[in-house]
Amino acid sequence: MARKCDICGKRTVTGNNVSHAHNKTRRVWKPNLHKVRAVVGKTHTTLKVCTRCLRSGKVVKS
Repeated sequence: MARKCDICGKRTVTGNNVSHAHNKTRRVWKPNLHKVRAVVGKTHTTLKVCTRCLRSGKVVKS
């Protein structure tokens, strides 16, 4: 069960925390996903959708 938006494909991104002393430690940014019951074709399915796709109207809720 991946952390991935079913609409746009947005997923976890990795990078570095950089301190004032320029020390680097690894960190991750996770997408803001919600489980939504949506209409796909003529069926109602549950999708994991990021909030940007929800707000932009790319998903039709059932």
